[in-house]
Amino acid sequence: MALSHKNRREIITKAICGKGRRFSTVTHTVTPPNNPTSILGAWIINHQYEAVAAGDGIEVIGTYDINIWYSYDKNSQTDVAKETVSYVENVPLSYLDPKHRASTVEVSAEATQEPSCVEASVSSGGGSVMIRVEREFAVELVAETKIVVEVFPYGSSDDFDKDFDFGAEEGDYEELDPDLIDDEL
Repeated sequence: MALSHKNRREIITKAICGKGRRFSTVTHTVTPPNNPTSILGAWIINHQYEAVAAGDGIEVIGTYDINIWYSYDKNSQTDVAKETVSYVENVPLSYLDPKHRASTVEVSAEATQEPSCVEASVSSGGGSVMIRVEREFAVELVAETKIVVEVFPYGSSDDFDKDFDFGAEEGDYEELDPDLIDDEL
């Protein structure tokens, strides 16, 4: 049965109209007050970020603190160097619905991998510490868009009047092990 224009409706709804993901590795240089001899530990804390629409992508703008525990004075003393780092990560959208209403755009970002230090080493000159940080973000663009739906005369399709047999008989579930059922759905 061919549908005429009278049997279709356009509905305006909010939907995910764009998605993207970006993994990155960055290197920061931290210069402690004392020349480090060795690195005893390095970690990232206090990560904060927000997402903003930017052209064909979404920018994640954020900050985090780098803490480096290091020894100095020929490994006879220790100290912790702290530095706050600001960043802007441009995440391109791998999918974008070109027919979304631009005036209704809302963006969000999720840190799928929080920034973490994967390597810390004393620079070749000995006066600073090189920190390699990995981070990953998944972003979404939500906006109003149109969808087209079929309108059935008399309120339903012929398919809705049919009985369906899915082959499940009573008692088919008696052999299931209840310990294998995942309650976290």
